[in-house]
Amino acid sequence: MTEVDRLPTFPARTPADTEQVEFEKLWGPWAVVTPRDSAALLEGFDHPWWVSGGWAIDAFTGSTREHADIDVSIFRSDIGALRAALGRSLHIWSAGPDGLRPVNDQFPEVHDSADQVWMRPHAMAPWYLDVLLNPRRDGMWVHRREPDTALPLEAATWLAADGIRYLNPELVLTFKAKHDRPKDRADLDRTLPLLDESRRETLRGYLVRRHPDHDWLALL
Repeated sequence: MTEVDRLPTFPARTPADTEQVEFEKLWGPWAVVTPRDSAALLEGFDHPWWVSGGWAIDAFTGSTREHADIDVSIFRSDIGALRAALGRSLHIWSAGPDGLRPVNDQFPEVHDSADQVWMRPHAMAPWYLDVLLNPRRDGMWVHRREPDTALPLEAATWLAADGIRYLNPELVLTFKAKHDRPKDRADLDRTLPLLDESRRETLRGYLVRRHPDHDWLALL
């Protein structure tokens, strides 16, 4: 039995809209993968990882919505360890503005411009994981869009009862604010009533510095 044969299989997700259909025509479908599934897939990776994006909002709020994929984050400097742990069972592709390129013996490094890698068992399978590559400085988590903001990983994330680590909701929302898509606004609406003043101030301060005219400020 090969490493790939030992992997669980996940069905491809049904595209939610025309935009997703067109995306999948070009790049391929994404699988239905949950945080618990991600933990099983990453079992051999013994470096820090955490769930970001909408799934992190689900975990914090206890509510759910449809997801096009799952965003799992690691430190960018751990990409070699990720490949060593999972490279025989999952193909790793560097996803950047210039397209996709494999991360393998020929191309051991990700695109300089890439801030994520996509992973799947083989070309006929849907993508399993979208892995965001997070900067690290002096061992600390660094905000990808605001490099002056650095925190210990334990302060930027929280550990759920199931043992899975998630990015703090106020930090998830700082990334979502840029695009403010319907799903981002929905994530704000279900998170905001649960944020204490300290978390609100973190989000408010980021918006004032980066998006001073943002509509969300009126809600904070």
